[in-house]
Amino acid sequence: MLQDLLDAVPAPLEALDLPALDGFLCGVLVQPGRVAPARWLARVVDVDARPPPRGWDPAPLHALVRRRHAELEAAIGARRWFDPWVFEADLPGDIDPVRAAVLPWVAGIATAFELFPGTMQLAPETTLEPLALLYQHLDAEDLEEADELLAEIDSIEPPADLTEAVEQLVRAVLLLADAAAAEPEPPARPPARRR
Repeated sequence: MLQDLLDAVPAPLEALDLPALDGFLCGVLVQPGRVAPARWLARVVDVDARPPPRGWDPAPLHALVRRRHAELEAAIGARRWFDPWVFEADLPGDIDPVRAAVLPWVAGIATAFELFPGTMQLAPETTLEPLALLYQHLDAEDLEEADELLAEIDSIEPPADLTEAVEQLVRAVLLLADAAAAEPEPPARPPARRR
């Protein structure tokens, strides 16, 4: 149902696909501060947050996305296992099937970190390992000027199969949630005074 609604998002909007959406939601949820739904929901139907065309109602899609967000939020908040939406694909023999299966999900979480950079600004000692578990599936060229991260990726054992890769994704998300929770909240700004 959700995939059908994502497929029906009208052009010129470019909606996230199902695995990328799932990764994106995890990336939103492991931010050190809460991201307002209006900010991330706009990116679900179009990564550039372009307004929807007249006559198209995103409400049914948003309702299902919010439901998945709530499921993930409950699991991540309790540091429980969740099943990432990662799917095997039939590919030519020269393509690593594990990487091909997890790459859309990782692209989704990386998109969230690019749009909402709070997680990437956390202390490297708490984020380096989980980011390496995630970003090992990206091309090294995509990680320019990330020497420490590349070194960490080189030090970890790549997953032997898809089951292990999925376990690493979940582990990384829960480690990032711990890192974000340990970050002190910025002090609340006093309301502006009217003159």
